Amino acid sequence: MVVQVQEGLLTTPSARVLVATAVPVERDAVARAFSGAATGVRLPGALLCRTATGCDLLAAGVGPALAAASTAAALTAAALEGAAYDLVVSAGIGGGFQPGAPVGSLVVADAITVADLGAETADGFLAVTELGFGTVTHRPPRPLVRAVAEATGARTGTILTVSTVTGTAARAAALGERHPGALAEGMEGFGVAEAAAAHGVPVLEIRAVSNPVGPRDRAAWRIGDALTALTEAFGKLAPVLESWNAHDAVAAHDARGR
Repeated sequence: MVVQVQEGLLTTPSARVLVATAVPVERDAVARAFSGAATGVRLPGALLCRTATGCDLLAAGVGPALAAASTAAALTAAALEGAAYDLVVSAGIGGGFQPGAPVGSLVVADAITVADLGAETADGFLAVTELGFGTVTHRPPRPLVRAVAEATGARTGTILTVSTVTGTAARAAALGERHPGALAEGMEGFGVAEAAAAHGVPVLEIRAVSNPVGPRDRAAWRIGDALTALTEAFGKLAPVLESWNAHDAVAAHDARGR
């Protein structure tokens, strides 16, 4: 199977990169930054689009669970082929916390944090780590985050992963109070990061802001503009990926801990 994509801007990266989006329209927006055609590779439960320029694209599904499962399948298949990935990128559109991330802006995560994994109590929300389990945050390699932000003009901050998209001002305020560094929210980043961490692969998350976090006002959504911003961002990433030393990034990531 061959998936045709528009001729774009991105040249061959030196690192082997997997880009995981939620849905095909986001994957196709990323694909428009690449030249040539992408070959479809069937994975268990997912279709991987392998670009002619060396980057693999995956519509991993909506929500952290399916995104984690699909990303893990792609990582496992690559490892079994003896061609493990150097980097996983969770990419797509998402909500932006106002005024820090206005509609149309780009955010790159310095922390990928799951916002609603834990327990509600009479005294408020307790994260799963406060209950003595797991983790709630993955931190992408700082030098890579900085380089991506400089290349794309992205704002840097926490991107929250939620299983239920924020739809009220009260919840937006509560999330902002609990996570003062949050700039955006999406539904897949933490799941993708969990899969990457299990394979010892560094992770990034990049979101183009399509709507404000808060009350659902569809008239204020700018999905087309956000998808265009996503394409343009990936069109600027080639020099970053070409100059990035994956082994140094892994060492720095492990030294900081998760």
